[in-house]
Amino acid sequence: MANFKAELPNELIASFEKLQSSCSQMIGEMTQAGAKKVYDNAKSNMRKSFKKTDRLERCLKITKTYKTSSDDGINTKVGIYGYLDGDKSKPAPLIANAREHGTSRGEKRKPFFKKSFVKSEIEQEMNKVQDKYLPKG
Repeated sequence: MANFKAELPNELIASFEKLQSSCSQMIGEMTQAGAKKVYDNAKSNMRKSFKKTDRLERCLKITKTYKTSSDDGINTKVGIYGYLDGDKSKPAPLIANAREHGTSRGEKRKPFFKKSFVKSEIEQEMNKVQDKYLPKG
């Protein structure tokens, strides 16, 4: 019967313990950084799709980071919430959706929100946060 015995360096063990204790915080900050990048992209793209964006930009929001109860996932959302200037007859998500997908009345679609999710940019922002917690080398 063959035997194998391995010992990990103390520095590696210490870095694993540190990672275990701060894992939720790190992932929360990573999702927050990714959401901030999407938020910035959406704001920029919104200006290309609409003539006036100041009222709709106030409705673009980033949620707090939260943990889902169903699968213990850590999430941060970016979305359009509320009404334009508090006017209940002008829901901001409906207006944004009409611009994103077009309308049955003939308004062409001018997507701005879907274009905001650029995977490489989001991953780059998330990796910056990860490198803070897991230094290379």
